[in-house]
Amino acid sequence: MKTAHDLLAAAKARIQEISVDQADEAILKADALIDVREADEYAAGHLPGAMLIPRGLLEFKLSMMPQLNDRALPIVVYCQGGGRSALAASTLMDMGYNNVRSLAGGFEAWNKAGKPVIRPEPVKYD
Repeated sequence: MKTAHDLLAAAKARIQEISVDQADEAILKADALIDVREADEYAAGHLPGAMLIPRGLLEFKLSMMPQLNDRALPIVVYCQGGGRSALAASTLMDMGYNNVRSLAGGFEAWNKAGKPVIRPEPVKYD
């Protein structure tokens, strides 16, 4: 029986991961920057221009987005630490997408590098 570690290792062996240093260029060239974390994680902070598609809904949401039907579109995916996005990138490859990159280290690495993050403004009550 395969473990989560086995599945992650298999995914990372077949996908293309990019470092935070490579991410700026890849994101500029991408037609979609997808955050595969959960809604509460996205709401707490996300990369500029990222759309939220939680990993558990990825296949379904992409199937309903005609703008992402072209399987050659460049796509960058990320999560909190790089694991879920690696699995998501592997899934996208299974769906026929052939130009997918996963951000190694995910949001944590991006944030640690001091890259820009969109954070909601706190609600102020008078």
